[in-house]
Amino acid sequence: MSRIRFTMEERRIAHAAELFEVLRDPKLYEFLDEAPPQSIEELARKLARSESRVSPDGKEHWLNWIVRAESGEIAGYVQATVEETKETNVAYVFASKFQGQGLASESVKQMLAFVIARHHATPLFIVTEAANLASVRLASRLGFTPAPQAYSAKRGAKPNEIVLWLLTSPGTA
Repeated sequence: MSRIRFTMEERRIAHAAELFEVLRDPKLYEFLDEAPPQSIEELARKLARSESRVSPDGKEHWLNWIVRAESGEIAGYVQATVEETKETNVAYVFASKFQGQGLASESVKQMLAFVIARHHATPLFIVTEAANLASVRLASRLGFTPAPQAYSAKRGAKPNEIVLWLLTSPGTA
């Protein structure tokens, strides 16, 4: 019997205080175009905007989960934005102390299986800075490959970014 290394919970406003402790680490923002939240209240407002799991116009599914390590601590989060076309933007952030332990690989893989099965997502894509080698390696381990230049341009990739994609077919999970 294998050990349960993590659990995933739909991300809610109620997670704001715990998640704030994870997200205030400035090291997490080396490759992100945002700054750490300034307060629990600011983070709670941000979480409130996505708690419905659907965009205000109803055209996107905003799927967000926190990942808890077996210790009970929030290790990070995974998210997928499923567009009306079924193209799906995948993202993940994990606390420094939980990086390199396989939690990101395992939880993103679980999320991908759900999104593919439930939402018939394809292609799935990740936009990351090319210099973010940990993210590029993780995506590669999950089967993502560099997207064609035309697709990268369509996704609005900046010169320092790479778009990685995973093509799926119906029934793939």
